[in-house]
Amino acid sequence: MDIQAIKNRFGIIGSSPALNYALQVAVQVANTDLTVLINGESGVGKEVFSQIIHALSARKHNPFIAVNCGAIPEGTIDSELFGHEKGSFTGAVDSRKGYFETVNGGTIFLDEIGEMPMGTQARLLRVLETGEYIRVGSSKVQKTDVRVVAATNRDLLERTQQGKFREDLYYRLNTVPIRVPALRDRKEDIPLLFRKFSVDFSEKYKTPSIQLDEEARNILVNYPWRGNIRELKNIAEQISVLSSDKLVTANDLKRFLPEQPEINRLPMLAAPQQNADFNSERDILYKLFFDMKKDVTEVKKMFFDILQNPNMPHAAEYPVDNHVLHSYPSAAEMSTPPSSSLGNAQPIILADNKIDHHEEVEETLSIADKEKELIVKALKKHKGKRKDAALDLGISERTLYRKLKEYNIAE
Repeated sequence: MDIQAIKNRFGIIGSSPALNYALQVAVQVANTDLTVLINGESGVGKEVFSQIIHALSARKHNPFIAVNCGAIPEGTIDSELFGHEKGSFTGAVDSRKGYFETVNGGTIFLDEIGEMPMGTQARLLRVLETGEYIRVGSSKVQKTDVRVVAATNRDLLERTQQGKFREDLYYRLNTVPIRVPALRDRKEDIPLLFRKFSVDFSEKYKTPSIQLDEEARNILVNYPWRGNIRELKNIAEQISVLSSDKLVTANDLKRFLPEQPEINRLPMLAAPQQNADFNSERDILYKLFFDMKKDVTEVKKMFFDILQNPNMPHAAEYPVDNHVLHSYPSAAEMSTPPSSSLGNAQPIILADNKIDHHEEVEETLSIADKEKELIVKALKKHKGKRKDAALDLGISERTLYRKLKEYNIAE
């Protein structure tokens, strides 16, 4: 079956090379029993690929089931997948078959596999390697013949490095990887998809089909679509229902598109390091102030190097009067160092014909004080408007309200 026939059968619209390649891989692997891992952002249509693989396989007349691993509580996912015996846990009033038993001979689609608990991952690995599993509360080994197609919007390899996903399971699932492209990576397909959705909704709601002018079409194509096809479909439905003029202009379209975050944000919130794993705004602020301290220390070190070596290269670019040297405290004044709870003050040694002492430079690293100072500045900048201040700080308005109460900041 050719690619266009697959698209017609499953309602897939688009002709981008990345989409065609993903479909080609799905068709080629369908008639085998290989495990497939579908990668892609949320909303790109990963489940459709699992349906294609099942429909074109020798198992097409047997059951197919889709399971969202992220929607099942950790305490019950083992029972859902592998079944349980009566009395195996509180509430288990009867024995129950799991999905791997009921779908025997068919295909199981495990969506959001990256959210699966570690204990369940070990059970799944055994099923993939030997076809064996044990019900919860039982000691009897059972066999199953189920093909597994998994999907994720996470980077599983990165999660294995973080200890959140089993490395052996990752390589077992990743026998045949399929990457479904994001909508922003197939811009040529966006107008086609929008037209299809608008026609569908006009038929559904018995309204005239909407049209986009040239400028509106350009905005539509260049919008980032973080929600991918799901977001595009929602926007098309909104415009079909709420637009009074069926020829949609750029200004009309902008009313329906969510506002994009402004680039002008605080440095630590606008572009955090990719490998950093921050748990809260406090962690991000702490990192910012730690980096600022390092920068200030480097500047001071360069300054005192110039004082020590006036003839060093580039020293002429930073002229320093002699009285500056003598403005620092004497050795006697520095004999009793100030107390510090931080214990990490950096000594800076000054070497000069008339100076033979060192100065300890202390800087406050109170996260609360710095955080409060930033919030006060943001409120002052935006004349007390919480929404604008929160946007500038890169936090939600609810978080800002909580911080105002926490630090007793008067607006």
